[in-house]
Amino acid sequence: MKIVVAHNRYREAQPSGENTMVDSEIAQLTAAGVEVLPFIRSSDEIPSMPRTAKALLPISPIWAPRAQEDLSRLLTAHRPDVLHLHNPYPLLSPWVVRTAHRHGVPVVQTVHNYRQVCSSGIYFRDGVICQDCKGRALGVPAIVHRCYRGSAVQSALMATTLAVHRGTWRSVDRFIALTSAIADHLRDYGIPADRIVVKPNAVPDPGTPAPLGDGFLYLARLTPEKGLDLLLQAWRRHPVGSLGTLRVAGDGELRPLVEAAAAERADVVYLGQLDRAGVRAAIEASAVVIAAALWHDVLPTVIIEALASGRPVLGTALGGIPYLVGADAPHEPAGTGPATTASAVAGHLPPPAGPPAVPAGPPAVPAGLVTGEAGWVVPPDPAALAAALPLARAGAAARAAAARTRYERTFHPDVVLKRHLDIYADLAATRRR
Repeated sequence: MKIVVAHNRYREAQPSGENTMVDSEIAQLTAAGVEVLPFIRSSDEIPSMPRTAKALLPISPIWAPRAQEDLSRLLTAHRPDVLHLHNPYPLLSPWVVRTAHRHGVPVVQTVHNYRQVCSSGIYFRDGVICQDCKGRALGVPAIVHRCYRGSAVQSALMATTLAVHRGTWRSVDRFIALTSAIADHLRDYGIPADRIVVKPNAVPDPGTPAPLGDGFLYLARLTPEKGLDLLLQAWRRHPVGSLGTLRVAGDGELRPLVEAAAAERADVVYLGQLDRAGVRAAIEASAVVIAAALWHDVLPTVIIEALASGRPVLGTALGGIPYLVGADAPHEPAGTGPATTASAVAGHLPPPAGPPAVPAGPPAVPAGLVTGEAGWVVPPDPAALAAALPLARAGAAARAAAARTRYERTFHPDVVLKRHLDIYADLAATRRR
């Protein structure tokens, strides 16, 4: 099988889980015997482009002529079975879909964000979830609020691109939705359900999980939409030391918040930006991983890493987080565990193995908490998150094995790769028919 993988890499100075996942998929596909033809551009190329190429940059999200010429030559020379598109902006353009179809090559796209509708791609503006552009022929609110790169001009170009390419996106042969929430987004956009496949990303298997540590780990970019402030507000509602240690890893504009919290409380530790070994050590030192997003976070990789290490997750009930922890029923594909809504009945969670270092008696169950196979989700509210913290700490040991099982069944590279190859085979067969 011969596959073109098309991706516009984000700048290397901007940490990108999407870049990492594309690299990982290419390596896995190659190892599985697939002939991968990378069609890659990088935003890091822009500063060194000749003046004539830079002059065309404003229109490249709509139509990138050089990219189409290069892709056309590649398709003619190699006659691939499928083109797999990830991010097309700004140097490829969604026009690559049309170019592939002109050559008779079916297209699959992995949807990593909400940029079919939202110019910024994250449905988040000025500290709150924003979907003002949904259902509009042109995303005027994105222009008014300078949602793309803080520029009215660039926002107008992106909003125009999304309007121009609405038909292009609806012509894609198959969409890979990373979670059930992205599948819902695509259906809402008008994509037929039979052209959407839920296939998450995978992370490498770290092996047999280490014994549970203690306390909590929060690992994310320290930016407003990731919910650091929400977490710190919730944490401060508990006496110092009553929940073990809160470890915070990552970097970004909100770093001063966590540095102040670490100076204020002995039970908050700021780990800074970690390498892969540091991430694994931090996960192993903790009992629960927290994902406190305030936006519809598509697929926080740290959650899959936590499950792989047998750590349950406490998250907000937004985006892909409920899917990842198995708390999004009835949307989950067959074969994954059901979620149940918590009640105020004492002892709702199975007791932990061994006495927890928390006050006697079962923690109160917060309103809105949903218990999934591998963790819990709550509304993005300080009171709800604060109430869930002792509950998650008490229940971590009881859900550790289920967290690892969910990873093995749903997010292990072998499982995800098989699903990936099946998608390609189905599209290639459709082309031959």
